[in-house]
Amino acid sequence: MHELLVLGGGTAGTMIVNKLHKRLEPTLWNITVVDRDDAHHYQPGYLQVPFGAANPTRLTRSRHAQIADGVRFVTAEVDVVDADRNEVRLGDGTVLGYDQLVIATGTSPRPDETPGVTGALWRRSVHEFYTLEGATLLRDALERFERGRLLVHITEMPIKCPVAPLEFTFLAESWLRERGRRNDVEIVYVTPLSGAFTRPIASERLGHLLEERHITVETDFVVERVDDQAATLESYDGRSLPFDLLVTVPLNMGADFVGRSGLGDDLNYVPVDPQTFLARGHDDIFALGDASDIPTSKAGSVAHFAVDVFVENFLDHIAGRPMTHEFDGHANCFVESGDGKALLIDFNYDVEPLPGRFPVPYVGPMALLEESRLNHLGKQAFPWIYWNVLLPGRPIPLPATMSMAGKHVPA
Repeated sequence: MHELLVLGGGTAGTMIVNKLHKRLEPTLWNITVVDRDDAHHYQPGYLQVPFGAANPTRLTRSRHAQIADGVRFVTAEVDVVDADRNEVRLGDGTVLGYDQLVIATGTSPRPDETPGVTGALWRRSVHEFYTLEGATLLRDALERFERGRLLVHITEMPIKCPVAPLEFTFLAESWLRERGRRNDVEIVYVTPLSGAFTRPIASERLGHLLEERHITVETDFVVERVDDQAATLESYDGRSLPFDLLVTVPLNMGADFVGRSGLGDDLNYVPVDPQTFLARGHDDIFALGDASDIPTSKAGSVAHFAVDVFVENFLDHIAGRPMTHEFDGHANCFVESGDGKALLIDFNYDVEPLPGRFPVPYVGPMALLEESRLNHLGKQAFPWIYWNVLLPGRPIPLPATMSMAGKHVPA
């Protein structure tokens, strides 16, 4: 028997095993998934928790229950991958062999990597929403926040769901306005990038959203530390931003075992071929989802489109055929903009977000790079699609590669 070992039972890992379980001959292949716990989180829901729009208890389900019958599920920490011996050692000492290995262990926030973040103000006036616990505690902090200065801060790119900090900013502005607190709160969006929207067309069409809401943008801010005595955010170039409430997006990093195994870059992401996801220097290791270093968004839509391409390539690979299917970096996502509206963006490695209609060219019904109620409703409907269509590996009538049909480049 051949062994397919998948490390990580999140979005990418679950879709991979559910799709391959239907395609691999069960008399020839065993499939095993390893994850540290049996709790599968719907992570896009974290963003809704601070504003009372999502119940934290409804964002988690059993990982095992999302995985097809016949796939072995192992609950354990991964200690190290021994690529020379085709073995994975788990935290309890168990050793699992593999013929093909897929790393899909994602990325996670590391607030302890920035000096002062987890100091005296942590979980008091310094918060994050990239974990379920953090989002829940931030909900309570926002309820208490009557007036002062709110900083929404990104430590460094890449991060999981790169539009989420902007979404949080828009939702916070709307939430404060609805409660009559907006005039008493100054909102500052702090980014290490050159702007809130870094692609030219998106910047031109969407930049007004921040101006109209009187949200200040602090750009090129490379954080050095949080001064928890003065309650300030300090940059390497000497800027100091005081705050009453700091909502930070910590440094994101891949799994520690990736670094210990010599398979990762400085942030523990696995360098891969961006079209096939084959790990550099290996012919039996792949990395998908947020665990890889591909130069596109770390987002669920990327995992979905990437897995569709990967499955066909993997079947060719194990049959000794060339992998001819190429991933183009396709990503799309809804961007909540407050007041019951959202934007929709669709792009890939080479093409920036463009205006147009989606998913049917010229018909839509969803507009690209425009606020609409329909886009918001589309995002609200996505949890059902996630649990009942996406994770089980059922087909979704969207192409894995981005289409230019219906899009146009403004003059």
